[in-house]
Amino acid sequence: MADYDFTYAHITTAHPSKSQTSTIGADSVILVLVNIIIFLLGVSGNGIVIWISSLKLKRSVNTIWYLSLAVSDFIFCSFILFSIVYMATSAWPFGLFMCKFTSFIMFLNMFSSIFLLVIISVDRCASVVFPVWAQNHRTVKAASVLVALAWIVSVALSVPSAVAHSHETVSFSRFVCGFLIPFVIITLCYAIIVLKLKNNQMTKSSKPFKVMSALIVTFFVCWLPYHIFVLLEVYDKPNKSNIVRTGLMVSATLASANSCMNPFLYAFMGKDFKKTCWSSVLSKIENAMDDDVGTST
Repeated sequence: MADYDFTYAHITTAHPSKSQTSTIGADSVILVLVNIIIFLLGVSGNGIVIWISSLKLKRSVNTIWYLSLAVSDFIFCSFILFSIVYMATSAWPFGLFMCKFTSFIMFLNMFSSIFLLVIISVDRCASVVFPVWAQNHRTVKAASVLVALAWIVSVALSVPSAVAHSHETVSFSRFVCGFLIPFVIITLCYAIIVLKLKNNQMTKSSKPFKVMSALIVTFFVCWLPYHIFVLLEVYDKPNKSNIVRTGLMVSATLASANSCMNPFLYAFMGKDFKKTCWSSVLSKIENAMDDDVGTST
């Protein structure tokens, strides 16, 4: 039977051998616990971000970015339940369709997140380099159109993960389109931004720059090991090394962790999200400390 290309069992077949089952069982305890934490934090954290950005904050270009990333992460984190069952039982009781669909959701999250980060980087670059043009053309409607296009392209690029039979071609295209090219574009944008901010001392843009920088760094740190091990698996497939197999499982979990980290970055670095969350839970303390918080910020 062909490879499922499943999120956490990239090289296992529908009926793993006894040696595969024992290896998965030995590693699954920690991975199950970690993924339960990712699921709980990801669903609750991104749910809060969706609630805040859609109902509590004024609709703006920035909230469109936040909302879109949160929706992508929320959908993925919701599907981690299937992965937890697989890792806990070393069996996939949900059928071939759901296996393929779960893999599709993972890569939809990967592509949509990185494409949104590319759009955000270009947006930041345009705002710094061409502030007048950005002020006139940087609208909620334009941002919504770009987000819709990013999702459409993400769906198109994620479909081969569920239906294609050429594992090597799909893995390489994922790395190029979902990591390498976006990395080059984002690096160029942020190099231009850093130079512009340094030369013009435009400190006004430093806060959103820091937030988006944290999102981008977190994405690359979480996803780079996965791409490395996938490419290693392509060349190591005849040997099926235990190191590569274990690396795939651990790196896939690290990639999943990215989906629950973003809300915490918003909370610690995004002033609007931070103030909204605190005001709903500890409004009196927030009001009493408002001046001090503003000064320290």
